[in-house]
Parts: sequence; C-alpha cells; structure tokens
Amino acid sequence: MLDRPLPEGVRHRVVTLAADAFGGFTYPELPVSLRPYARFTPSRRVKYAATALAAALESDAAFRQKVAAKLSEAQPELTGALEAGTPPPAADPLDVAAAAYLLRPAGWAKLVATAGEEAQRADAERADEEALRELAALRGEVEHLHTHARTEAARARGELEAARKESDALHRKLRAAQSDVKRAEAAQRKLQTELDEARSAAARDKAAADSEARRLRARLAEAESVVEAGRKAAREGRSTEDVRLRLLLDTVLDAAAGLRRELALPPRDTLGVLPADTVDAVAPGQFSARDIATRALSDTDPALLDQLLALPQAHLVVDGYNVTKTGYPSMPLEKQRLRLLGGLAALAAQSGAEVTCVFDGADLDRPVLLAPPRGVRVLFSKSGETADELIRRLVRAEPPGRQIVVVSADREVADGVAKAGARPVASTLLLRRLARV
Repeated sequence: MLDRPLPEGVRHRVVTLAADAFGGFTYPELPVSLRPYARFTPSRRVKYAATALAAALESDAAFRQKVAAKLSEAQPELTGALEAGTPPPAADPLDVAAAAYLLRPAGWAKLVATAGEEAQRADAERADEEALRELAALRGEVEHLHTHARTEAARARGELEAARKESDALHRKLRAAQSDVKRAEAAQRKLQTELDEARSAAARDKAAADSEARRLRARLAEAESVVEAGRKAAREGRSTEDVRLRLLLDTVLDAAAGLRRELALPPRDTLGVLPADTVDAVAPGQFSARDIATRALSDTDPALLDQLLALPQAHLVVDGYNVTKTGYPSMPLEKQRLRLLGGLAALAAQSGAEVTCVFDGADLDRPVLLAPPRGVRVLFSKSGETADELIRRLVRAEPPGRQIVVVSADREVADGVAKAGARPVASTLLLRRLARV
C-alpha cells in the first residue's frame, strides 16, 4: 500500500486511463458512483468525474482490474514488462507508475513512488530551464529598454530645446497679436457705438412711420366699413321691403281668392242674372251666427292647427326645445331635434305652409352640424341671444296682415308674439298634431 497520496501527475494519468477505458463497459458493469457519467466523453469524464474515478479505482478492486485489463489490451508490452518485474527503462515514468497502480504487480508501490519523484524532479528541471530562459529574455529586454530610453532621452532633449525656441518666438508673436487685438477692439467699440446710435434713430423713424401707417389704415378701414355698411343697409332694406311687399301681396291675393270661394261670388265677367237663377227651386239654408259659432274648434283640438296652416301664406314658427322638452324630455338633445324636425317636415309637406324651427344656441361652443329637412328652416340663436328673442325678431320681420302661428308653452313668448300680431298656440297642440303624421 502507498504511505502517501498519489503524486498529482500519476493521479492525472490514472484518471485519464480510466476515463478512456470507461466507454468499453456496460452500464451494469460500472460502479454506482460512476453511472451518472456513462454518456460523457472521455475528456468530460476527466474534467467532471476525476474525483469519482480516483475513488472508485482505490475502493473498487473489480473496477480497477477491469480498467487494468483494458490497459493490457491497449499496451501489452508495458503491462507485460511490469508483470515480469522489469519495467522498460525508456518508458515515461508517469505511464509506468499509472500502469503499476492499476496492475498492482510486486513492488508496485515503490514504482509509483519512484515515478512520482522522477516526475517531480523532471518538472523541477523543466521549471528551472524555463526560469533561466525567461531570465535571459528579461535581461535582453531590459538592456534594449535602457538603450531605447537613452536614445529617446537624447531626442527629447533636442525637441525640448527646439520647442523652447519656438515658444519664445510664439510669445513674441502673441504679444504683437494682443496689441493688434486691443486696437481692433477699440475700433470695434467705436463702430458699435455709432451703429447703435444709427439703429436707435432708424427705430424711432420706423416707429413713427408705423404709427402713421396704422392710423391711416384704421381710418381707411373705418371708411370702408362705413361704405360697406351703407351698401349692405341699402341692399338689405330693398331686399327686406321687397320680400315684405311680395308676401303681403300674396297674402291679400290668396285671402281674396279664399273670400271669393267662401262667399261664392260670381266671376268678375258675369253681369246680371244667369239663366240658372231663373229656375224655380228650393235654395239651401243660409248659415246663421249661431251655426258659425258651432263650427269653432277648441284650443286643444289638433284640427285647429290644420285650419290655421290652411290660411293663405301661413308661417309656422316653432320654439324647438320648448316643444321637445314638453314631449320627450328624457331623450338626448340631438335625438330630440331629429325627431321634431322629422315631424315638422311631414307637416310642411301636408300643409304647404312655411315652417321655421328655432333652437336656443346661446350656450353652444360651435355651430351644430345638422342637415335641415326639406321644407323646414332651422335657426339657432346667436351668442348672447335666447331663442325667445329670435322668435320675436322673426315675427317683427313679417309684414302686417300675414298669418303667423307661433308654437310655444312659454306664456311670456305667447303674450309678446300676440301683441305683434301672431297667433300663439300651445306646444301640446303641435305634439298632438305630429302624433297623427
């Protein structure tokens, strides 16, 4: 037995031999501690399983003998010489020691120890030779560095002297340049002062010219505004008066035609008694005042609105939100508007009357995007104006004598338009009429 651990070189050579022979064993032939490394390559076994291999070779004689058998097959001359007790003198001491450790011939412990000592001695000699070579190389390098340093020092001294001379010349040039700069700066300050004075004068002249130009432009804009306002007033006056006169004329003509039909007046070109008037027969009875009173409709009867819109040139003005918030207040404002305008479009198509629907737009941030239906005029009040004020302006814009019907539940609106000659009706009356559309 060995009285001390295997030398490191011998141990590494033994582990390498065992790792190479490892692949020739079946899985059951391997010790339990080495089975996890069964699929490793020999180099990986040496790297990761060196301790386990060394322990198995030391403790498991059967495994060691199997490895020795593989070694005998691979190196029969070396193993034969060891078993004969005459190791070959030219063989590597590490190979001899590793084979002796595995085969365990007589005196194997001495062979292992001797091989370890020879390996250590050889390593020491190689280390000494390497150290001597490195020392010689370092001495040569140091000598070379000394020579190079002396050369560089001499060159640096020459460059330093040249740099000193050049620095003195540059200092002289710098002092001259500084003097030139000071003179240039003084001249520049003088020129800058003159330039600032010129700019100040130009700025004053420009400010005065700009002020005069703004004053002239303001006067020109004021004059143009006055001229345009005059032209617009003239155009609007003529246009408004023409429309009012035309509407009044159409109203009178339609009223005359309606009165002619109501009174059953004969044609204008008929004179005297017609032949049919001479035929004796029973004439129909005439309406009395009592009969006419019985034909009057209640203010809550939707037929009243039809009669009012049937009058010549009737104009229906609707307080939009007043009607929608009376009829369907739970809907969003957009859907309220669409529902009311759809009903008014159908009513306009049936009655032929002019229809205007007014919404309150005083609190709107921007105009409402809306496509008015055919036959219905849609208006929003301007900023700072309510829908009630816009309705009063619409009524005042109509000529006297035209039939204006205003739909609103607001008593103040109703009283105001009534004083202006319009006929107010309740919002519920329009809602009942639209329910029949």
